[in-house]
Amino acid sequence: MSVDAYITSPDGCQIRNFAAYAAVTALSKKHKTAVFRPAACKKETLSDKLVKIAGTEQTICEARGICPKQLKQDTETSRSDIARAYIAQIAEKNYEAAVIIGNSEKNAFDPLSFITEAQIAADLNAPIILALSAENRTADDILQTVEFCKKTIKNECASLAEVFVTFCDEETEKQINAVKAEFGVPAIIFSKQVCSEFAKASKECCAESCAEGSTDTKDADKTTADKAAMAAANAISGNTAAEIVSALESEFKTAVTPYAFQANLLEKAKKNKKTVILPEGHEDRIIKAADYLLERDIANLIIVGEEADIKARAEQLGLKNLDKAKFMSQNDEKLLAEMTDKLVELREKKGMTPEKARAQLADESYFGTMAVVLGYADGLVSGSVNSTANTVRPALQVIKTKPGASIVSGAFIMCFKDHAAIFADCAINLNPDAEQIAQIAIQSAQTARIFGIEPKVGLLSYSTLGSGKGPDVELMEQAAQIVREKAPEIASVGPIQFDAAWSPVVAAKKAAGNDVAGKVNVFVFPDLSAGNICYKAVQRSSGTLAIGPVLQGLNRPVNDLSRGALVEDIINTIALTSIYAAAE
Repeated sequence: MSVDAYITSPDGCQIRNFAAYAAVTALSKKHKTAVFRPAACKKETLSDKLVKIAGTEQTICEARGICPKQLKQDTETSRSDIARAYIAQIAEKNYEAAVIIGNSEKNAFDPLSFITEAQIAADLNAPIILALSAENRTADDILQTVEFCKKTIKNECASLAEVFVTFCDEETEKQINAVKAEFGVPAIIFSKQVCSEFAKASKECCAESCAEGSTDTKDADKTTADKAAMAAANAISGNTAAEIVSALESEFKTAVTPYAFQANLLEKAKKNKKTVILPEGHEDRIIKAADYLLERDIANLIIVGEEADIKARAEQLGLKNLDKAKFMSQNDEKLLAEMTDKLVELREKKGMTPEKARAQLADESYFGTMAVVLGYADGLVSGSVNSTANTVRPALQVIKTKPGASIVSGAFIMCFKDHAAIFADCAINLNPDAEQIAQIAIQSAQTARIFGIEPKVGLLSYSTLGSGKGPDVELMEQAAQIVREKAPEIASVGPIQFDAAWSPVVAAKKAAGNDVAGKVNVFVFPDLSAGNICYKAVQRSSGTLAIGPVLQGLNRPVNDLSRGALVEDIINTIALTSIYAAAE
């Protein structure tokens, strides 16, 4: 685990910059330290100076995430892009520590901007260093400010590591020392003299940079930049540096936000890039999702349809990356002949003839599925227009289930505010028997592992461990027993009520002593009605991100979309299909 810090301040960029210099100076004394700015203009100079203080081989490009303009225009997409940039440029490198510098550039306090800062810190799993100015403030003012910021930070699933209080005169320092225990986190106090020297050097540096038209490395600002660094370094005595680092080396509660999960999903897909075929090339949402993924080089895509028509529509929509896709025409005679022969070979015992095969290949779902069978693609995503039955039927007929699997089930990855969980079966099986429910549970546990979730399975009922009786309870008791026998390595509990599965507090009352109750992250429902209703109720009422369904049990990944799927849903489903293909 790296030692990370997210620097933010409600008091403007001057205070934030001082804290960034101080944190980099302190951490780089002990750890190989990276610098990262989630949103930074290419013309800014702060990243270059901090990277030089850190003294690593890091490049300036690696120190920057996205353009600040993008963050202002589209916070939702930007959070995912920032998390992806951090994973690729920092988290997957061999740094021991990282200092992340928040994005606020104005001296006016913007509460909404501070909320965004806390959200990004949670996305990056970086505890926050809150930098405050003591100028024109009493110790009580500072305490109240810390309390407000702590509430916001906690609400956004981030953690507060320590508070830097800057511009302190002797009297203010005495007052703060008297109340700082109430902060609840370590407080580091910096004198007014040192902070004033830093502010003066920074302003001189900025003025000279502007006069010279500097971007990153003009010699004109080198002297004053060194002065700013020296002023910050003067504030970091051996004891102060040790205090800063010690606070950051503590254990903090971590969250997996939806944006962090999506970022990991996309980066994992990019690292293990596979080819996914999209049969519904005539649908605008499909080509918009394709454009997003192609622009970021996340997956190889084959789009079914006439290339000229699709590109013309893409141009009308303002899409610029469809040239990177491959296209398959359903009128390609050479391809149709190959697919016809293979389909007849696979289905001859079912009465398949060349004529029937040609007729079936007019269906875009069959056409796309046969492209997977023939090895042109590693997986398929469809369903934005076609029904689940139309998407799944061809796969069941020609791709078929994995050895040992008698059913295909549908799981959703549910991305809550601070963690991800699996809900199944929410898409395929109407009234599964005990053996089938056990298979769904085992398949879902495997899916959880593929996506980085250590499975804790709960088989759901209206009864918790025998508290109620009836045929439905007996069904889940049998299923739970089969899971324990067939997959004893999977942590599981059942039958269990949803509240006892979800909440440690409820579990302590209803399932006292059970190690899985209250910690369940793979929720297995007794039938399709319960699963489908529950995932949609949670998704729509709470804003939880639902990714899927992931079709489990097939030999090759074929995944179905809801006909109400958003472009974001399609992007995520294509990425998880690529990951599933890589895991096969």
